[in-house]
Amino acid sequence: MEALQQVTGVAAPLLRINIDTDQIIPTIFLGGTDAKGYGAHLFHWWRFRPDGQPDPDFILNQPPYDHAQILLADRNFGCGSSRERAPKALREFGFRAILAPSFGGIFYNNCWRNGMVPVELPIAQIRQIADEVAARQGRASVTVDLQALCVQTAGGLHFAFEAPATLRDMLLQGVDEIALTLGRQDEIAAFRQRDRLLRPWAY
Repeated sequence: MEALQQVTGVAAPLLRINIDTDQIIPTIFLGGTDAKGYGAHLFHWWRFRPDGQPDPDFILNQPPYDHAQILLADRNFGCGSSRERAPKALREFGFRAILAPSFGGIFYNNCWRNGMVPVELPIAQIRQIADEVAARQGRASVTVDLQALCVQTAGGLHFAFEAPATLRDMLLQGVDEIALTLGRQDEIAAFRQRDRLLRPWAY
């Protein structure tokens, strides 16, 4: 699993509500067993015109947002079906953090396991960040610090956020649940030794 402690970069505002996983990566592009190649089809029906050419009016086709590492979204981002390829597509495109007031539950959990941090902030704070970004034509850097649990902007905005402890530790260390458990071998052995004395029949 890919680790993340902090990301600083361009933030792309896509302040639409209820962006679901089919809009993030349309079903038509989910065929096959390869776990890669989804970033090319991220937001496909928005990024491309019917003739297949990029739509210049869509924000992720405009510099510097075409190299954004942080996505600013509105409430209920990632709702809909549970497809894990949605966070995979976002990560392949280059995103490391998504800021939204709320997320679809399964999507939220899948982000952590695919190298991205989903940050829940009130929409008023996200709009403040988006306004600063727009005022500087996208060239105002935004930092998401998973270590310090805060979001900062070049213009001086500073917002704290919360994160589930276990998922945060996994992403900071770049490990999955199995590796995280195996890293606690000494604690597990000590527990088994105590438990053996209390319940010898179980062993």
